Parts: sequence; structure tokens; C-alpha cells
Amino acid sequence: MKWIGDAAFVGESGSGHAVVMDGPPDHGGRNIGPRPMEMLLIGLGACSSVDVVGILRKARQDVIHCEVKLEAERADAVPAVFTKINLVFVVSGRGLKETHVKRAVELSADKYCSASIMFSKAGVDITHSYEIVEI
Repeated sequence: MKWIGDAAFVGESGSGHAVVMDGPPDHGGRNIGPRPMEMLLIGLGACSSVDVVGILRKARQDVIHCEVKLEAERADAVPAVFTKINLVFVVSGRGLKETHVKRAVELSADKYCSASIMFSKAGVDITHSYEIVEI
């Protein structure tokens, strides 16, 4: 992490990718990047989505599009940790079998997604659901 002024920082990953994060204006930020807590949710969504798509592809499902919508609640007191997170996967494709989509979401949540499992072990109430859209 490198401070770039005000409440903004650039984080560089071990793989050499960088992202700018910033605080809100009422905390001295300029709103030039996502908040650090937003990045945690983005990471969770990406981790879970990579799993779900990968599992479905291995099952030879014709996945065309996948997105995950995340909703989260945080504690009112400091530290304002996440208390609840809901992930809703919207998986689009041709001839997708519900049993495969359901299993992919469950495997991601319970076995493969390190972020989801970490949040669960920290006491965050995480729920997962899915919708299938036939294309």
C-alpha cells in the first residue's frame, strides 16, 4: 500500500496489479476509488464467481454470462464490520441444469471460495442464492 495523498492509497498485489482506494469526502477522501470495505465485497464476489463459472464449465454447462449481486449489512458501532452478506448469482446460458448451478454455488460457498469461508468463520451471516436465465 502506498499513500498518494488525502485518504487515497494505491495497493499493488503480489501479481503486479494495482488498484486505487480512497475514503469518502467526509473523511478527507476525494472519491477517486472504491472504499477498502467495498474492495472486500468485490473480492468476495470475484472469488465466488470464478468458482461458480469454473465448476459449471467443468460440468460442460453452456455458461454465457454470470454476475453476482452482493448486498451487505455492517455493524452500527466501530469497528463497522460486516454482519450479513447476501450473494445472488445470475447465471445465463443455454440448457443450464439447475442441479449443476445449485451445486456450483454450494461448492463455492462451502469448499472453494476462501473469501466466503473466511467471512463465515469470522461470524458473518453469509447467504447464497441463484437465478438461471435461459438464452
